[in-house]
Amino acid sequence: MLNKVIFLSFVTLSLYANPILTQYRENGFLNIEKKMDFELSKKDYWTQYLKNKDTSFGYLESYNSVLVCDKDEATLNLYQQDENKNFKTLKKFSAFTGENKGDKNKEGDLKTPHGVYNLTQKIYKLDSFYGPLAFVTSYPNTYDKYRGKNGSGIWIHGLPTEQERDEYTKGCIAINNSNIKCLDKNIDITNTLLIISPNQTPKNVSKKVLAKILANLYEWRYSWLYNDTQKYLSFYSNDFIRDDGMKYDRFIKYKTRIFNKQESKQIIFNSINVVPYPDSKNIFVITFKEKYKSNSFEFVGDKVLMITIHEDSSFKIFTEK
Repeated sequence: MLNKVIFLSFVTLSLYANPILTQYRENGFLNIEKKMDFELSKKDYWTQYLKNKDTSFGYLESYNSVLVCDKDEATLNLYQQDENKNFKTLKKFSAFTGENKGDKNKEGDLKTPHGVYNLTQKIYKLDSFYGPLAFVTSYPNTYDKYRGKNGSGIWIHGLPTEQERDEYTKGCIAINNSNIKCLDKNIDITNTLLIISPNQTPKNVSKKVLAKILANLYEWRYSWLYNDTQKYLSFYSNDFIRDDGMKYDRFIKYKTRIFNKQESKQIIFNSINVVPYPDSKNIFVITFKEKYKSNSFEFVGDKVLMITIHEDSSFKIFTEK
């Protein structure tokens, strides 16, 4: 893979071909790789990369379908990418949400949560009260748990086939049975994002902000990859609490101990998504697939960072999983 990257550099960046070749001759691949890792942490790269990207809902690599539930408008809208990778409205459904207004906080409060979720499962065999099928959401997510929210069983489902229909739910999102079947035909739950908002979800997220976030993400990676402890830890908020409950002070000691080993490592990110969190001004969720390998530890799996954005668009991580 590295060989392909370097070859593309020769083709697309001819101005730099001779210096790169000289560096390879004198120092081998490792020196060039470090320089490329550093370039990924620059805002200019991401500004250019995002230039023709549709950032209606943020920066999305993993999703070609987005479901947006607007609680005030009582709608569930389906957006899908066209052949040019631009999100277009495919379907608009009327929807019922929780009996009580506001964001869900606890089991039984009859509220529909505000947040960014995945669809984790599709269920066909269920009580007739829920219609012909249901999509299970990932509530509570990492941010929900950070805030101490609880409860479960938040679904997108149909309407009762045998019982009387209420004009609200216990916290789920309910749509007409013909519409839930239509939705089933038009989405793949593995690449569908669900955004639940108390009002209209902002469209066309600032590319300037997204470029800075992505540059910061790779600056965080660069400091991690090359054992810059101070820089790495500067990305964490003082009120940081990891998903498993580890608090900031303990986390600092834990990471410092690991960095002191000065291990060489491989860290690869792909399937990156950066989404502004509904009902907030400066909170984003970043998700990606991470491949990590050092002499002492290996990990391949999903990663979640919850971040706050400062005035200069730099970020602080306040929880992660």
